[in-house]
Amino acid sequence: MSLILSGALSLLLLCCSFPAVVLAGDARLEGHLVQGGVLIGKTEPGSTLRLDGEPVMVSPRGDFVIGFGRDARPAHRLSIRYPDGRHEIRSLRVAPRKYRIQRIDGLPPRKVMPRSKQDLARIRSDIAKVRKARARRDPRLDFLGGFQWPVIGPITGVYGSQRILNGKPRRPHYGVDIARPVGTPVRAPAAGIVTLAEPDMFFSGGTVIVDHGHGLSSSFLHMRKVLVKVGQRVEQGDVIGELGATGRATGPHLDWRMNWRNQRVDPQLLAGPMPKEN
Repeated sequence: MSLILSGALSLLLLCCSFPAVVLAGDARLEGHLVQGGVLIGKTEPGSTLRLDGEPVMVSPRGDFVIGFGRDARPAHRLSIRYPDGRHEIRSLRVAPRKYRIQRIDGLPPRKVMPRSKQDLARIRSDIAKVRKARARRDPRLDFLGGFQWPVIGPITGVYGSQRILNGKPRRPHYGVDIARPVGTPVRAPAAGIVTLAEPDMFFSGGTVIVDHGHGLSSSFLHMRKVLVKVGQRVEQGDVIGELGATGRATGPHLDWRMNWRNQRVDPQLLAGPMPKEN
């Protein structure tokens, strides 16, 4: 991976499997500049930022976060206006990724090709609830505390893979699947506020969304039990539910997903390598 940035910019070139550190004038970015990546930044207090023309939330201390979706194009523009009037525009080069193809068979047909009015109405209702939960834009900086794995275990599905369900191509997988027995505690990977707590959604079953601030959120799918409520604050490591096989699932596992605003990002890039089981 290479980053091409001009002007008063110091640059460290790192392989896309490692975090990149970029110094742009008084702004610093750390993270993975790849499709699905998240960059956590620090700039001069009082600065304003735009990514591809869209405003980016900046804390009074100058903290911010940006993210890139699965199919993000290579070229992006980060505009920084400092309190003293200086204005910089930096080019960010997002490295492409190759995604796997994953075939899953044995799913109930109505979970792959829902047709009944009741199922379709339920799906629309679920989508509206999730969209509302992810629309939150809090100034909290919980994401600065780092991320840990919500469950320790074998990874059975990865971000970005093209899913073939019962032989039919469907949307890519936007999370990471971790297989463990039913009832395994699911813990908050970082602190935040619960914005969704639903015991039985059509596709995702028991579902929780935790907002980490600045539009960065985690979603936890297929849980047997949901143990938190909307509006509740959780700290890193708090138990938020129990792993299950609810919704569209062929076996017990946790599907952990993350969003930055409307961009679906890769949780593995924030959590790092899966720790060994005790």
